[in-house]
Order: sequence, then structure tokens, then C-alpha cells
Amino acid sequence: MTTSLRFLGAAGTVTGSRFLIDSDGRRLLVDCGMYQGDAALRRRNWQPFPVEPTSVDAIAVSHAHLDHIGLLPLLSRAGFTGPVYCSEQTARLAAIVLRDAAHLQEEDARYAARHGYSRHDPALPLYTHVDAERCLDLLRPVPFGKPVAVGGDLSVTLSRAGHILGSACVTVTTGVDGTVVFSGDLGRIDHPLLEPPDPPPPADQIVVESTYGDRLHPRADPDRVARVIRAALDRGGTVLVPCFAVDRTEILLVRLREMMAAGMLPRVPVYVDSPMALATLEVYRQAVRDRSPELRPAVLDSARDPFDPGELRLAHGIDESARLNRPGLPCIVLSAAGMATGGRVVHHLIAQLPDPRNLVLLPGYQVPGTRGSRLLSGATAIKAYGRYVPVRAEVLGVGEFSAHADADGILDWLRRSPGEPHTCFVVHGEPAASAALADRVRTDLGWNAVTPHDGERVSVYR
Repeated sequence: MTTSLRFLGAAGTVTGSRFLIDSDGRRLLVDCGMYQGDAALRRRNWQPFPVEPTSVDAIAVSHAHLDHIGLLPLLSRAGFTGPVYCSEQTARLAAIVLRDAAHLQEEDARYAARHGYSRHDPALPLYTHVDAERCLDLLRPVPFGKPVAVGGDLSVTLSRAGHILGSACVTVTTGVDGTVVFSGDLGRIDHPLLEPPDPPPPADQIVVESTYGDRLHPRADPDRVARVIRAALDRGGTVLVPCFAVDRTEILLVRLREMMAAGMLPRVPVYVDSPMALATLEVYRQAVRDRSPELRPAVLDSARDPFDPGELRLAHGIDESARLNRPGLPCIVLSAAGMATGGRVVHHLIAQLPDPRNLVLLPGYQVPGTRGSRLLSGATAIKAYGRYVPVRAEVLGVGEFSAHADADGILDWLRRSPGEPHTCFVVHGEPAASAALADRVRTDLGWNAVTPHDGERVSVYR
């Protein structure tokens, strides 16, 4: 077997994206993601990497979400010193995301040590800010559409994926053995900020995500969303939105601006309370100023700041954040993390969930086992920082804010391929979602489609 592909993560689960190409003595890793979700998944992050990190020549990452880049600091600490290829915007966002992740893990470890509920003695972070800074030195931004030589016959080319700013599909050319296209996370064609994904290039094998592989996004219903938010504001409550700092915060600000401008919502203060979200917001604003070709013309040509609903307030410090636990007036608070796994939003949930006047709006996919998933499933209490908090606030999931392509969107992207691959590998989804998408690929496109197992190795061939 001259060239092989191994599935080292995101097989049988929706997180931990990691795929290894071995070709003629060269080794390329595509994505280096962290596992998120229940305790069994998170424990995988502490396991030794499946191959010796010093044996990896280079890494190519699709985008700056933790389930695609979150273990880069660990690999770097374990001896990887090669280049990490990514888009320019991914490099900017990765610096924000990984520094924040390291900070939160150090904070959580200190909190666990003080309160004695860690499994480790002493409580340890998965990695530290020193580890994060070390791996950031390895980032090598490359432009979309320009092949980059990895070594030997291996090369990498990035194309737009339209999921978040900087997100990319990764094409790996192996020379005589053929080409593998990795979708990364695909965006929606109706993303309010970003241009849609580029079509896939010719490929011998395609590795495609299936986060929403068994479902369709609900038709956008801003009237329904506005009614629920307005009702909570009218009863004097806080609307708390656990949201991903990267892209989701910006989408929500754009949508809130539209609803307030149309009179669907009253003009109330809208707080962004997350250091990572504030830094990310500045990256998006800079992309608007630079007229990035990733952004839609309507966003670039807006006469006003597209991210300001009119009463935008940025919570920079801990004291400002603490006041938002009980803000004392109707308002909307956007705070990371998107699945309520950590960060300032957990403190807000502890303070606000017991009050039935409040609304918790969950605007995206919730990995099973996360606090967000338990809230969405109707939990009457959730555990946070070693204690149970009663859930009396209204909880609502809103799928139309997702930045992922749904099943139809993924199929449409695959359908734009210039030819049929030998195999379409369906990954990065819960088992039911991956199986459903693989079945549709076989039925609708007539392609050979499989759902690989974790650790499985397959041949790459023309």
C-alpha cells in the first residue's frame, strides 16, 4: 500500500476531526481536532496520539473550530514541529480560539482544585497557554487555490467551504496514487455573511462531513423567533444565548439587527460577553474593512456596521460579565460557549436558569452529552461546577441559525463534483446521521459510500 488514509477521529462521532495520509514515506495530518461531548469522548483527548507526533511532516487544517484544531497544542508539546497549513483568516481566528481554550482549561483546573471535584490530583489542564503559543508559531497561512508542496509528491490546496470565515475544503494530491478531497465543515448557500462553498475539485476519494446528514434545517421563521424573544423581554426576562464565538455570534448580531430594524423586536441592549467572541468580532469587522472576497457583496456594501443591532454593548471585563448574571433589565446576552461546555455562559446559566422569566435560546447543533444538549432534551436540572441547577427558564432550540449545510446542502455540494469518486467516506456525524447521509449518497448519486470506523486504514488510488 503506497498511499493510505487513516481515520483517527470524527468516525462514529461528530467531533475530533483527524485524518492521516501516509504517502511514500511522507505523513500529512488533515485537521487535529479536540473531542467534545460526554465524558467518554472528552477522555479521548488525554490519550496518546495514535502515531508518533514527530513522524508527522505537516498538518493542514480546515478551519478554526476546536473540534478541528483543538489538539494542535498537544501535538506540538509532544514534538511535532512541522508546518500547519491553513487560510489567512483561519490563522487569525486560530490564535484567538487556542489561546482562549488554554485559558479556560487552566481556569477550570484551578476551580476544580479549589473545590475538589477533579478526577486528577492535582487537577490539570489538558494544555496550557505556553503550549498554545508554541503551536501558533507553526501556522503557515496559504491562499485559496494555490497548491502547496508538502514533500515528495504530496501537495495541499485549499478552497472555500463557506462555513466560517477562513473555512476551507482541503484537497490532498498524492501524485500517482490520486487525490483525496476533505470537505471540512460545509457552509450553507444562504449564509448571511459568507459566499457559498466552492464546488469540489476532481477527486478519487471524498471525505465528507455529516453533522446534519439525517435532517434538513427548518425554514427560516424570523416571526416565530422574534415572538419568543419578545415574550421573554416583555415579562422582564433576560434572553441568554449560548453561542459559538466564531461566526455564530456574528450571524446572530446580523439577524438581531434585521429584526430590530423591521420593528419585530424592541431595541434593547444586546451584550456580547466572551473575550473570544469580542476578538473574533474584530476579525470579522476587519474582513469587512478589507473587503474580503469570502464575504457577500451585501455585507461589504452595507452603509452601517452590519454587526450592530443599535444597542450593542461589549462586556470586556469580569466585573461587567458578573453584572450580566442578573442584569436587572430586559436584554439579550450572547455568550460563549455554544454548547454551554465552559466559559462565562456557564455562570450566567447558574444565575438565570432558576428564573422562569428568562429564555435560553440554543441556536445551533448540540453534541450529545453537553449541557446544551441536556437543556434541549428537557432536563429539569443541569450540573455545573459540581452542583445541580434547577431549570425553570424557558429553553428553545433554533435550527435556522446553524452555519452547517444540512443533508440536502451536502448532497448538492457532492453533486457539483466534476466526476464520481471511487469512494465517498462519510464522517464527522453521529452514527445515525452518517448512516443516513451515506444511504442518500448511494441512492441519490449512485456512488459508493461508506461510514469508516475509528482507526480504520484504507488505500488511496486512482
